[in-house]
Amino acid sequence: MRVIGIDPGTAACGYGIVHESGGRLRAIAYGWWRTPAGRRPELRLRTIFEGVDGLIAEHAPDAVAIEESFVGVDARTALSVGQARGVVMVACARAGVECIEYSPSGVKQAVCGYGRADKRQVQRMVKAILGLAEEPSPSHAADALAVAICHALAPPMLKAAG
Repeated sequence: MRVIGIDPGTAACGYGIVHESGGRLRAIAYGWWRTPAGRRPELRLRTIFEGVDGLIAEHAPDAVAIEESFVGVDARTALSVGQARGVVMVACARAGVECIEYSPSGVKQAVCGYGRADKRQVQRMVKAILGLAEEPSPSHAADALAVAICHALAPPMLKAAG
């Protein structure tokens, strides 16, 4: 199974691709897209859409897993993250690839064994699980790999519930 994980955001959107076979995981690629704050919002969203669309075309994933929005104090941030999630979902729909969402605490629980793990803990565990030489950086890429790991290792019933 090949999974693209996405840590959605307008300013920084992380991606990570993992391949699972026989319970073993390996990282295929990871990184992030950064869009300048002064750029028009529709152009920032197009960058994310084109990036996800390109990854889907290149890697032919079985699924795309994204992190659900965390609605904190700042409504403006929540709105922009929601817009980024929307363009990811449209890219998936356009390609006919299933898009599954996981809560941030569910991802951390799956990867770290603790739903309130901090970013450094996530980076360390992603490195260990995937056998990487160093911790994935920036944290957006590590978070995206964590989402992909979460889906790749999820029990079949959880995947069906999406």
